[in-house]
Amino acid sequence: MDRIAGGETAEYVYIARRNNSLSSSGRLLVFGFTFLVSVGIAAAFSLVFGAWPILPFAGIEMGVLFFALRYIDRHAADYERITIQGDRVTVDVRAGAETSRFELNRYWAQVVFEGSRLALRSHGREIELGRHVCDGERREMARDLARGLQRSESRGQASNS
Repeated sequence: MDRIAGGETAEYVYIARRNNSLSSSGRLLVFGFTFLVSVGIAAAFSLVFGAWPILPFAGIEMGVLFFALRYIDRHAADYERITIQGDRVTVDVRAGAETSRFELNRYWAQVVFEGSRLALRSHGREIELGRHVCDGERREMARDLARGLQRSESRGQASNS
């Protein structure tokens, strides 16, 4: 059993995060180094050989790299957290600055795994899961989630008899 917010215990908690191999300061250092090298080479070609059209292209290249690294930085803390507690399944999803929470009834929730797509379905709603994990981990996540949902069914049947 895992602890969740408020000190309560949950029967099942799964957290999927992005693989961030480079920290925010690391990305800044990479950008700074790349900027110096690219603009330095472009300036040298411009001054020595008179190839001034290289400068705007170096600027465009650095602009694209800046926006790509900025996008990565904004989504570095993205996650999906699935919590099963009692008769409730809670899915928290953070994408960028936006955080969403979905609650499903545990007894009606179904795990849908088609090809490499994983989702939870209940009452005509479907929540896609596993964006931050590879196919093999997504398959394992589907199996674990299905087992987690079934635990209460077998416990409920045992207590009713």
